[in-house]
Order: sequence, then C-alpha cells, then structure tokens
Amino acid sequence: MSGPHAPCPTPRGLRLALAAAAVLFASALAAAPARAGGDVAVLYAGSLVNLMEGAVGPAFDRASGDHFRGYAGGSKLLANEISGHLRRADVFLSAAPSVNARLMGRRRGNWIGAYITFARSPLVIGYNPHSRFAALWRSRPWYAVLQQPGMRLGRTDPRLDPKGVLTIELMRRAAAYYHLPGLARRVLGPRENPAQVLPEETLVGRLQSGQLDAGFFYTTETAAAQIPAVQLPSAITPEALYTIALVRHAPHPRAAVAFIAFLLGPEGQRLMRAHGLKLLPPMASGDTRTLPAALRRLLHGPHT
Repeated sequence: MSGPHAPCPTPRGLRLALAAAAVLFASALAAAPARAGGDVAVLYAGSLVNLMEGAVGPAFDRASGDHFRGYAGGSKLLANEISGHLRRADVFLSAAPSVNARLMGRRRGNWIGAYITFARSPLVIGYNPHSRFAALWRSRPWYAVLQQPGMRLGRTDPRLDPKGVLTIELMRRAAAYYHLPGLARRVLGPRENPAQVLPEETLVGRLQSGQLDAGFFYTTETAAAQIPAVQLPSAITPEALYTIALVRHAPHPRAAVAFIAFLLGPEGQRLMRAHGLKLLPPMASGDTRTLPAALRRLLHGPHT
C-alpha cells in the first residue's frame, strides 16, 4: 500500500510526475462517456471553500457541461454524514488521510474502497491586518502575541475537523520547542472552548469581518483570501494532506470520475497552485481495484 508517507520525489521528479499525471488525467476526462449535464455532489474540507466555490467548481462546469454541487464542512463531520446516510455524495475530499478510514471496510459500510492523496498545505496563523494586535506580529514572538489579553482567536473543533487536531498538536510541539510548559493551555484554553472553536467554513469570514483577531488556517486559505499569515518553524508545523475519493454507490458516477479527472488534470492543478496548495504526485491508498479502470491506470507509483 502506498500513501502520503511515501518518500518525497526530487523536484525534477515531482515536476515530471505531475506533468505525466496531468496528461493522463486529461485523457481520462476526455475518455469519459459523452453524455453531459449531470450533477456531481462533492463533499469537501471547509478549508477549500474558496478554491472549490470560486475556482474549481465554475471551471469544471464550463469544461464538462456537468454541474458541481459542493458542500463544505469539517472532514470528520462530512465522513460522519456520509456514513450516517445524512448526506449523499459522489466525491469525498478530506484534509487528512486518516479520516477516510471512517468510511472504509465492511464494518464501516464500504463507502470508500481507495483514496488518492494529491496535495498538502501547512498550518499557519492568519491575522486581521486591522486588528489592534496587528503590529505586534512584526515585533514580538507569535506565541507571545497569542497570549495578549483580549485576543480573539479562532480554531476548529478537533472532534469534527483535522485542522482542530493539528492546532492542538502545533501548540504542544511549540511548548516543547520553545521550552514553555503549559503554552497550549494558556493559548487554547480547554479543548472545548466555545469562545474559540468555530465551524471551519466560517473562520475566514469571521476573521475578515473583524470578529476575530487571528486564527489557525492552512496556507491555501490565507493565500486564497489574501490574509496576512505568520509562518511557523518547520520543525513544529503540521500540515493538511488532501485526499479525494470516489464514493461507492455514488448517484452520479460518470460525473464523479470526470470531476476527479478535472481536479487532478492541468486546469485543476493550475487553480490549486494559485490557491496556495503544494501539489503531490497522485498516490492511492486502499484497494485500488475498487476504482474505475480509467482512474486506476493513472496513479503515480506502486499501489495495492
């Protein structure tokens, strides 16, 4: 089984792999049956709302004649909604490979047979440039700014969203890295902190409207929304690993395959780069025999 922890290719190898993947995925899209005009229901991680709603969705509609129907939310929450028959999906796009396990295997309903890891995005601190704390980010350590009295900080629920888990992990790593015991508790407060814990898809809007002074985001969010961001030391910075999966018994399987091909094809890659995602060669984890042949042939590297 391959996956997101496979050895990283060289820069030249990565460019060649992505170029090859672009050609192959474009071929898959062209090879799809000609019937158009179908909907494709895409449940995607809320950190990708600007990318999906403002760029990929409209571009896919124009290119394919199909209709993107997206729904954003925390990756864990979306997985729960799929497994609980609360929301039907053709495609599931998560910010953490581990979330897919909630939908894999007979005991979990066999909703997903395999998933493809295709991009990553480091965690950063985004801040409102009009906040009364804005100037402090340039003159004081980031962890000191976060402890300022009155700081309105936003993060996501670790029970529903991988970014919430990574935020807690970041602060724990920072406490050890800077030799500051108790830092996570001082900055984040209790794990379930209603003053901080907010739906992922609303964090950007709350920051931009002035309801928050700062928040934990992925680089794709800050890049897409042009939010000033504090880059953190690589030694302590966790990152999202984005995956995409075809949901079994999808109501619109043809359009679902076309959407995956488009996202990982040349135009999709261009849009993802423009929105701050760092692309990876598409790699499959799980039982790729459950994927349509058009997708199974196009994966980079060995797979099961």
